[in-house]
Amino acid sequence: MNDITSLISSLGIVPVVVLQDAKDAEPLAEALIAGGLPVAEVTFRTDAAEESIRIMSRTHPEMLVGAGTVLTVEQVDRAVEAGAKFIVSPGFDPEIVDHCLENSIPVFPGIVTPTEAAQAVKRGLKIVKFFPAEQFGGVSTIKAISAPYTQLKFMPTGGVNAKNLRNYLECSKVVACGGSWMVKADLIKAGDFAKIREMTAEAAALVKTIREEN
Repeated sequence: MNDITSLISSLGIVPVVVLQDAKDAEPLAEALIAGGLPVAEVTFRTDAAEESIRIMSRTHPEMLVGAGTVLTVEQVDRAVEAGAKFIVSPGFDPEIVDHCLENSIPVFPGIVTPTEAAQAVKRGLKIVKFFPAEQFGGVSTIKAISAPYTQLKFMPTGGVNAKNLRNYLECSKVVACGGSWMVKADLIKAGDFAKIREMTAEAAALVKTIREEN
């Protein structure tokens, strides 16, 4: 868990990927690695997700591949069997969180309230997803929730983009942001992996600039 969180923190961005066809998994992984972000949260809401995770994990073992939008324990097990190294859920589902913890699977559940933060702290979690970030007040809400729960840090996702990334990463309670602007569905569908590589490189460079200035 510590190795995974350290890597995610060092990268600053976790590309949130929606794959409709598993044939796109390998070239997408190559584009992300070449662009300087060797990590992906593959959303489990498409039929191609499980096989895409399997392909990415097999062809690029140096890449940190996780499963997102995980809604059931059964999906957790399928994702991990396919090679997912971490689980992300959109909300705080105690059954999913407890199953992951019992099986030593890194998990980042989504929260937006102090009550959910309390449940995370109770279970010893150090990092949670904050989703949907922009719709629930962004950095100001993160600061408010983290005031009583000082041990928690956040991975905001939802509405995060190149324009507001600085606002999030300048917050000491944010370890990284989830974002999809560099892996847009239309670019994947068009097979424009060169553009994805370019936008990924720009995102990675932006993280570096922000952190050097703070």
